[in-house]
Amino acid sequence: MVFIGIIALLAALDLLIKSAIEDQEEAGFPKELEGSGGKILLHKNHNAGFSFGYFKDHQSMVQMIPLAVASFIGGMLASLLQRKGNILEKLALSIALGGAASNLYDRLVRHYVVDYFSIQYGKLKKVVFNLGDLFIFLGAGIILIVEIVKAFKER
Repeated sequence: MVFIGIIALLAALDLLIKSAIEDQEEAGFPKELEGSGGKILLHKNHNAGFSFGYFKDHQSMVQMIPLAVASFIGGMLASLLQRKGNILEKLALSIALGGAASNLYDRLVRHYVVDYFSIQYGKLKKVVFNLGDLFIFLGAGIILIVEIVKAFKER
């Protein structure tokens, strides 16, 4: 199934990048991403908590809540896969689940999430992301847009 492939591809891509970052010496970070003109910096950050390190001292909660959310998203996708249509919703859930799977792997296996880049613009300079985070945001954004469009059509 194409949507399962999307999940696997996105999760694998993020995990491969995380592995490459983990294999490098910490002393070499942060460093500029080649070709970004200084707009993207690479980091080697380990986040044992939720965003910005919240609840890092509560590992079981930090592992189980994302597991429950990913399971819920997977259940929603499984339900949609049984129906024809809803391509954008299926795509959005697949993208979000690919990102969630990568970060969930980190939480369960490494006991921290590897964050590895920051965008050098405004307040974003202070936030270090990984591709999994961006996939989750993108998937949620697509769902939001689809729901807004549906709401306007129903008026």
